[in-house]
Amino acid sequence: MKKQLIAACLLTAAVGVVRAQDTTAVRALSMQEYEKARTFSVADPDKDTYVKFENAYILDHSGFGKPYFVTGDDGKRKRIDLYKLIRKEDRATIGTVIYYTTEAGKRYTACMPDYRADTAVWRRYFEDVHAIEKQEPFFVLKLSYVLSKELGYQLYRGARTGQGPVDRSESGTYGNDICFPGDMRVTMADGGTKLLSDVKAGDAVVTVDPLTRRERVVTVRELTVHPVKNYEITRLVLVSAVDQGDRDVVLSSRVLEATPNHPMGNGKTVGELKVGDRVWCADGKAYREFMVWDKTEGAGGAQPVYNIIADGGSTIMVNGVMVRQK
Repeated sequence: MKKQLIAACLLTAAVGVVRAQDTTAVRALSMQEYEKARTFSVADPDKDTYVKFENAYILDHSGFGKPYFVTGDDGKRKRIDLYKLIRKEDRATIGTVIYYTTEAGKRYTACMPDYRADTAVWRRYFEDVHAIEKQEPFFVLKLSYVLSKELGYQLYRGARTGQGPVDRSESGTYGNDICFPGDMRVTMADGGTKLLSDVKAGDAVVTVDPLTRRERVVTVRELTVHPVKNYEITRLVLVSAVDQGDRDVVLSSRVLEATPNHPMGNGKTVGELKVGDRVWCADGKAYREFMVWDKTEGAGGAQPVYNIIADGGSTIMVNGVMVRQK
């Protein structure tokens, strides 16, 4: 899961090209400048919108507007401020400095290089972002959302340029087995969840009407277990961003893994879904359409896969996502 969230941010980061001055005469951000920029601190982002450092660099908030406030599934509210990093010598924009402030006031700083920067500088940026993710779960997803919103969602998919080819050296098995890995979690009648591999006949699970979104409880007749193979698995990262106004966003996410041929509640199979498609997911006690934010497909490794057959209903909830019974 984390790999997918990190990938989403790294891909989105490349859209910083639209903020850059497109001229080959501009000297790119060097490693030394990158490290220095990460030490620049703005005392009060609400007031300090244009700040000089060492009489050589400028952080300029103009053009980015107000800060973003992003609330995740944990209910915690984070603030993200963006500043253009400008070299005073040639007035070139050479990067974007990002301040991420937690609800407790702790601040993390990242510096997204301009697209001209050397590969080594970009690699360092990726490593630094990954390090923050280890301390701040879902940092990458939140940053990815803000950068995409700010710099243009239409560039998101094209931002894969420069990431290198997807490793397809190991391909998975396609077949008629319509199932999920055993570590997916099923919503039970008591409101809790259970590993799919641990579900048994007689268990009570939740089914949801795809049209009315009304829940009812059904009983599991059988847990179908398909033999161990290296199945092809599609992984979806699903995101719901509820805009509260004035750049205040409540951000929720779900991750679903399934064989590509498993049907969803919207009539498509998992493999047929595209980035931007909508899928119904549980969001607290309600149901909301989440957008497919990222989609990858590859060999899932040797494992059994599972499917539930219930005594009624047409759907079950897997990892908080509405999927068809089959």
